[in-house]
Amino acid sequence: MADMRKISPFAYGFCKDVDLSLPERIGLAVLEGAKNIDISFGRTILPFGSVSSCVGGVFFNFATSLSDEYEQIEELLDEYPENADEINFYLSEFSQYNCLLREHRNTTEMAMTISDAIHGQEWEGHANPDFGRVVNIGTEGIRDLIEKGRRENPGKDAFYNGCAYMMDALDVLGDRFRELAVEMAATCTDVDDKRRYELAAKAFEVIPRKPAYDFTSAVHSFWLTFCFEGFDSPGRFDQYMYRAYSASENRDDVLDILERLWETFHDTRTWNLCLSGSDENWNDETNDLTYDILAIASKKKYQTPNITLRVHRNTPEKLWNVIHETLATGIGMPALYNDETVCPAFEKIGIPPCDSHDYCMNGCNQIDIMGKSHMGLEDGEVILPKCLEYALYDGVNPMNGNADSISTGNVKEFKTYAQLERAVYRQLEFVTNTACQSANGFQQKRANYRPNPYRSCLIEGCLERGIDYRNGGPLYGHGQMLAEGIADTGDSLWAIKKLVFDEKKYSMEQLIAALDANFEGYYELYHDFSSCEKFGNDIEEVDSITSRLLNRFFAVLKNNRTYRGGIYTGGCSPFNRAAHHGRNIGALPNGKHRGESLIADAIGATPGRDIMGPTALLKSALKYDHIESGSGFVLMVKFDKKVFASEKGKESFKAIAKTYFAGGGQQLTVTVVSPEELLDALEHPENHRDLIVRVGGYSDYFVNIERGLQENVIARTIVDM
Repeated sequence: MADMRKISPFAYGFCKDVDLSLPERIGLAVLEGAKNIDISFGRTILPFGSVSSCVGGVFFNFATSLSDEYEQIEELLDEYPENADEINFYLSEFSQYNCLLREHRNTTEMAMTISDAIHGQEWEGHANPDFGRVVNIGTEGIRDLIEKGRRENPGKDAFYNGCAYMMDALDVLGDRFRELAVEMAATCTDVDDKRRYELAAKAFEVIPRKPAYDFTSAVHSFWLTFCFEGFDSPGRFDQYMYRAYSASENRDDVLDILERLWETFHDTRTWNLCLSGSDENWNDETNDLTYDILAIASKKKYQTPNITLRVHRNTPEKLWNVIHETLATGIGMPALYNDETVCPAFEKIGIPPCDSHDYCMNGCNQIDIMGKSHMGLEDGEVILPKCLEYALYDGVNPMNGNADSISTGNVKEFKTYAQLERAVYRQLEFVTNTACQSANGFQQKRANYRPNPYRSCLIEGCLERGIDYRNGGPLYGHGQMLAEGIADTGDSLWAIKKLVFDEKKYSMEQLIAALDANFEGYYELYHDFSSCEKFGNDIEEVDSITSRLLNRFFAVLKNNRTYRGGIYTGGCSPFNRAAHHGRNIGALPNGKHRGESLIADAIGATPGRDIMGPTALLKSALKYDHIESGSGFVLMVKFDKKVFASEKGKESFKAIAKTYFAGGGQQLTVTVVSPEELLDALEHPENHRDLIVRVGGYSDYFVNIERGLQENVIARTIVDM
């Protein structure tokens, strides 16, 4: 008989005592995995032994699913027929568990009906656990928190047992890596690598049980914890790593392991690493590690990890200059966030300054409170142009002819623009409420069937309350729903108001007929509607309509509660989906043709429609109330590479950024590129493999993104400095 602990350790651990609670079974599954999985130090001599693909409910962001494990175990029947009884028992357990998880796909029937108008309610999302807990207090310190919580919350032993097993698993991995490092050091012939293994062996004599004592030991502790958790977002790395960094005596060792860590971040496509910021008294928190990280990012010129940086009233001029130098490399990072807007936004929904100033970004640009919340995961998207379409067609989706949404009246009978706007708002309210209800259904299923005892150890509130990370344990459980196609919708509404209701040049019958025909045969109408004033040019009428629309979206969201115990807020982070959403939208009154991929991919103008320069674009974007946004509220600007790199370019960039943030702007994302290079890369991608652009909430190689997104990037107006 084969030993199933070696062949399928997670399944063995999960199934060895079916009478235990789900958190305990998950913890035991991970513990068995830690004992038996293959481990290595990888090419950068950092520990690799991720258990994030563990099954039985441990479902981190990018982990394999239970169904994947089911299929893998099925294959074992042919390979190990002598273990058929045990393998079939595992399959029966997983099959039973899968039946519960299938409910994820059936939250609300209406959410499926309006699927062209909403997106992503089932997303697992990202997270920002406090990796500093392991780095700075060790697993022994976390065990103290577990036992304190157990004493204060009687009757929750199952939850705490699951958390304790997770710490046991980390310790087991630490012991195994210490032994492996000793073996590798003994046989390594390269002098530099031998020293690296020796330093790793020394580190694992202390970590992860106890706090890290220098930067090398801290990076090993962090990386063990980070890859165990699933390679997500490091969060405020320069803050929780600074104690150990400042205790380091050997500068060469610091720079060596930082460079190796950066390579490993790139290899694993690590998400969001946040730098700098302010405390609740507006003291600047930039430190030497902040500058070292920006220097390594400029040196490596990778598109990952996704670096974000917080600025505020006391950001030093030295940091502003280094920000410019880093952006000038063309990597599209760091993305800049304004503490003066983000912190008040969170305080407005009840998060005190001592915690609001601990915010960081995860994934692309969702916002979390570092180690204290489960709210930055993205709960879904609302595609605003579809809400407009539903209003224009009385609930019918013109792309399929189905009555997908509610009836809001025949627009051909509307006498005033106010009637049309009310219809759009009713559709927006219905779609947004449905999106929130659907997201809540998924949140509830995950809370019931996918507890996460590991994250519960790293998020404040969970151990203190004895409640799982996914079930309301963290201090804050707010939600974030994203708006897409904002400018397209505002532009369309303004064109209708001006040409149909104000000037009465066209009737609604004519407009609907033109949209049905995709403007074929309606050339004069198309010209008039497409050339109407557009958002992004500091034109009060269109800016007012657009901002009022978004304010209604934010207000509707805040009337919805999350299953996790918070309220919904909004943002705009299109990621790489803008082109996809555009193709699912019919012809629009702003001149967009049916199925055309080009739509607004951030809070600014539809690419190419801001023709009055950067000052006008910024003034339009500031018409929104950015403090109403609780997620990334992305404004993307593009600068010419040659001009940006000059002294004049540096001063112009800083002036633009500081002015925008002083006016209340939340976020600024910069692409520095040559227009000629972009056009050539479109036709000759083989010559531009290293060309990096900002897509939405992240940077990527231009040749790797789809054609529609490439055209979006090219169409963005270049700031003339």
